[in-house]
Amino acid sequence: MKKVIIGLTGASGSIYFKKTIEILSSRDYFIHVIASDNGKKVFEYELEENFEEFITKFDNVKLEQNQNMFSQTASGSFPIDGMMIIPCSMGTVGKIASGTSDSLLIRAADVCIKEQKKMVIAFRESPLSLVHLNNLTLLAKTNTFLNPLVNYNYNKPKTLEEAIEQTVLRNISYLEGSIEESIIWKKK
Repeated sequence: MKKVIIGLTGASGSIYFKKTIEILSSRDYFIHVIASDNGKKVFEYELEENFEEFITKFDNVKLEQNQNMFSQTASGSFPIDGMMIIPCSMGTVGKIASGTSDSLLIRAADVCIKEQKKMVIAFRESPLSLVHLNNLTLLAKTNTFLNPLVNYNYNKPKTLEEAIEQTVLRNISYLEGSIEESIIWKKK
């Protein structure tokens, strides 16, 4: 069973996080979720659903406490296959790029990068400032997969849910090492 960390921040786009958890939980994954306080609040606001009740629906998902720096996910000796932060705020991008490690979410990302594990930053911000671009450039130099949360239209999704799923599958495909498969999205 693969082990991954999925982070949630306060950027808009909680539906992408929800779809990621739903897809990964149906596969051979054990998922450690780390959510910022604002991430939980935005999730509940946007989706009108209790965050912790959503997480406890899944047997293979463990909610980590973002202030618990003694969590096993804070250590480079903890074996994981990769990490994704979806949606990722620009504040979180900046903290990861500067290596602040002031919360479990930022520390886990720092560890993932230093251990050269697969890392996906699915960011949500528009327009991008020079500060944002500089921080994203620093992360790109670490081989972090940077994917803006935009929906693709070349596969002619029929619904918004199909468009969201396509974006999520692209991120998951990178974690699984098969980004080419995400580009050739399932045809309806």
